Amino acid sequence: MKLVLALMWLLHWLPLSILGRIGEAVGSLLFKLIKSRRHITLTNLRLCLPQLSEEERVAIAKRHFQVYVRSVLERSILWWASERRLRKLIHVEPSVPMDIITAGPTILLCPHFVSLDVAGIALSLESPVCSIYTEQRNKVFDEALRKGRLRFNKIKLFSRAEGIKPIIRAMREPTPFFMLPDMDFGPKDAEFVPFFGIKAATLTAAPRIAAATKAKVIPVIATILPNYQGWKVVFHPPWENYPGDDMVEATRFMNSFIEKEIMKAPAEYFWAHRRFKTRPEGEASVY
Repeated sequence: MKLVLALMWLLHWLPLSILGRIGEAVGSLLFKLIKSRRHITLTNLRLCLPQLSEEERVAIAKRHFQVYVRSVLERSILWWASERRLRKLIHVEPSVPMDIITAGPTILLCPHFVSLDVAGIALSLESPVCSIYTEQRNKVFDEALRKGRLRFNKIKLFSRAEGIKPIIRAMREPTPFFMLPDMDFGPKDAEFVPFFGIKAATLTAAPRIAAATKAKVIPVIATILPNYQGWKVVFHPPWENYPGDDMVEATRFMNSFIEKEIMKAPAEYFWAHRRFKTRPEGEASVY
């Protein structure tokens, strides 16, 4: 792992146009070699995008592998490039909403697009931030990942095992909570809410925390700019009257929003994750 990280450090000196092409080439190769992840990706696409032809879904899946590997290599830039270079490559639209963040508790809701780490850096360049962190199995990589995410401002990373109390305390300082809301962590604290019409175990944490703290919820989406120009990070307007009284309906609204954003850049969503791993009682695995 130390050798891998040394190689990544060397890669961060490359122009993004070269680094991106290397990532896409490796991704094309892995699409052919890693059958299990290819199967998961194509299964998710068949479930979520049945209106497309199989040929179209395969094209999206292949492109997904390309941009995913590219995003892994591009972390070298996020971890080691100068602040000046990062600000040149990260295009924020319209801007980081510091007026809302400093006014009170805020949740920055960031779905699992492959460039989500770019969104985290864009935020941390301007503001302290807190988030949930899953410790990596490899200690050397874990240390590199933590250092990369803790480069700017005052970043607080909490373990999932600590629960939401330290997050709520940080939000009341106020420190914005950078939240990843859309992975399958099992049935605990989740509801089976439609995701592209398929029942998906979806954490209700976003509306519950928003209700408990009276936080504004601001979606933030990071995508790749064309022609290797960098990345676009869009901070959407805060959701009005969210979450309301019905946490399940609020979770359904969140999934619906994510669906619409996925359709703008379908290959960049994290399809290789087993999003439908947890099934309602009696239903067989889709994988």
